[in-house]
Amino acid sequence: IIAMNRLRMLLPVALAALLLPTPVAAQSAEPAWQSGKWQFAATVYGWVPTIDGTVNYPGDTGSSGLHVNAANVFSHLKMFFEGALDAHNGRWGIFNDLVYVDLGGNKSQSRDFSVGSVGLPSTATADLNLDIKSLIWTVAGEYRVATDPAWTVDVLGGARLLGMKPTLGYSITGEIGSVAIPGGRNGSKQVNEHLWDGIVGIKGQYAFGDDHKWFAPFYFDVGTGQTQLTWQGAAGVGYAFSWGEVVAVYRYLDYKNKSGKPIEDMTMKNPQLGVTLRF
Repeated sequence: IIAMNRLRMLLPVALAALLLPTPVAAQSAEPAWQSGKWQFAATVYGWVPTIDGTVNYPGDTGSSGLHVNAANVFSHLKMFFEGALDAHNGRWGIFNDLVYVDLGGNKSQSRDFSVGSVGLPSTATADLNLDIKSLIWTVAGEYRVATDPAWTVDVLGGARLLGMKPTLGYSITGEIGSVAIPGGRNGSKQVNEHLWDGIVGIKGQYAFGDDHKWFAPFYFDVGTGQTQLTWQGAAGVGYAFSWGEVVAVYRYLDYKNKSGKPIEDMTMKNPQLGVTLRF
């Protein structure tokens, strides 16, 4: 097994495109609904999450495996897409949340490398090249259970997809002594995972102040399926205008899986700032 243990970094996901929604930013600020008329909320948002996770690469048959600590490997973002859209008709609605990022990096003369449980000798180093393509898509139907000038609350049920394709290239130089490296000193490994989980949750907001322009949005979901557990939460503050809202929240997404699985665990967390347009 090639394992990348505890990936920790800042991912510069800047202001993104429209189309598929961020959970709380797309929550309606209007307390009333009109049956038979579709109402949409499209959100542009910026999120700079800290990512922490463990990814295991399957090794060759009979090999002891390679282990790489990749916490400091990432250096640049290659491509990204995020977007938001929430649609309501009467009490019923649907929302989507799509995040795609492709990031990579290089590290020369690294000592964060081991073969099985044996670290590289002091006379050897490794040059590492790491690329991760990841897609996180949450889609759910929603039903409005409460609405008045202050409260808007929806319950939801749906699914979330985690797609991740990490590719690791390595080249080892120096004297390695008796350490046997599966596949030789130079090679590459890749994992391509697509994991679906069912989710249930709640989202809404509480408006306050004399004119109800200020509001506190909230979102929570939890689920399981092909992973042991996934959950996502967000809460913060927003201000409503005639055309939409500006919203700032703290967002946290978490995955847990069995030890040794290709995607063992992953978290994405940090503040998020968004602008929602309504039509």
